[in-house]
Amino acid sequence: MTVLILSQGKCSLSEGVTHYMIAMATADLMVLVFNVIMSQIVMNNFPGSLLKYTSACWLNVFLQGLSIQLSIWFTIAFTFDRFVAICCNKLKAMYCTGRTANVVIFIVSALNIMVNIPLPFRYEPALILNNVQWGCRTVTSYLTSSAWAAHRWLNNISNMFLPIPLLLLLNSLTAHHILVASRARRALKSSRGSAGEMGRDPELKTRRTSIILLFTISGCFIVLSAPITVIHICVGVTQIVAFQGSSSLYLAVGVAFLLMCTSSYTNTCIYALTQRGFREEMNKLLKYPSSLLCKTRY
Repeated sequence: MTVLILSQGKCSLSEGVTHYMIAMATADLMVLVFNVIMSQIVMNNFPGSLLKYTSACWLNVFLQGLSIQLSIWFTIAFTFDRFVAICCNKLKAMYCTGRTANVVIFIVSALNIMVNIPLPFRYEPALILNNVQWGCRTVTSYLTSSAWAAHRWLNNISNMFLPIPLLLLLNSLTAHHILVASRARRALKSSRGSAGEMGRDPELKTRRTSIILLFTISGCFIVLSAPITVIHICVGVTQIVAFQGSSSLYLAVGVAFLLMCTSSYTNTCIYALTQRGFREEMNKLLKYPSSLLCKTRY
């Protein structure tokens, strides 16, 4: 629904912002399909599904890793775009455009595809029956190969260790710039007008809303992504490579994975639902079936 509404271009958003939000919503939809529906629901509850074929398993593993990384890095790219728009007036006109957004989205997508291409080669067929390959199991060289160790570190850095500091840095710099500009505007207003005029200043209200949005986004992402990051650090330090289904670590990994998947769509909801134009278009879309039915009936 978000992609449909934004693609119509009627939400009073700039072209660049619209492209970023469509990319974020698409990546979040991929997370929902491949990391939740395919991986957790179909694989666990439908043993006879096509995903049991090794080739389908390889494709699903690739798409799972890609969707998570695209969701994360589209959010970072959008945050950087907002940082430039608010804090870099000289760069704003050149960078914050629809063309630049398309180029950034393409580069981010290409880099993440390259990073995730090795993922299917981590697995081999678990069983071969009548020349048909079934299931996936980790290759024996995964835990001993230096190349796989480097790939694991690359994935951990791009998925967990780098995004949180980057978002904190960009949002902190943006918030600091907004606060400094607001103080200067408040001082200028106080020298020219009354306190009542300052309280009704729409510009100051917009800047306060921007700060709230920035820290809401950062807080949601950190809270929901931190558990899986902590678990990866603990597993890396303790060198645990396997655990039983009844162990507390297994439950912790399940909960952390759930939170990580949840974090993939919160940013789209926060950005989209706080825009008045988006809410109006969403109401029109939700009311359209009933209005069409009424016209058909009468």
